Amino acid sequence: MPFVRIDLLEGRDAAQVAAIGEAVQRALVETMNVPERDRFQVITEHARGRLVYDAAYLGVARTDGIVLVQVTLSSGRTTAQKQQFYARAAEFLASAGVRREDVAISLVESTREDWSFGNGVAQYLVLPKDEWK
Repeated sequence: MPFVRIDLLEGRDAAQVAAIGEAVQRALVETMNVPERDRFQVITEHARGRLVYDAAYLGVARTDGIVLVQVTLSSGRTTAQKQQFYARAAEFLASAGVRREDVAISLVESTREDWSFGNGVAQYLVLPKDEWK
């Protein structure tokens, strides 16, 4: 289960916020073998001054349209999969009205025992893999 946090400055309409969440999910499904229904996202809009970023770090020209994406997911994806995810996420987010330069992504890996989906149970440890979808 990826757990996705998306941070952006306030001011976008509800449709664009939804499109941003959908773009990230679509990239995860397409590149990281995430099941379609496996969607857990927290999208937070911040007031100006409450989301701080460098407008030119590493030579990338960012604007207040910045979207910070942090994905916590089980370890095991290859470097190639991660690179494909970054590229597809930027592409899909561009279709949602976000400049590619304004997309910053961080992946945080965990192990299967680090997840519980309810009832105080580590489902990835006790359920057969075919039930994860």
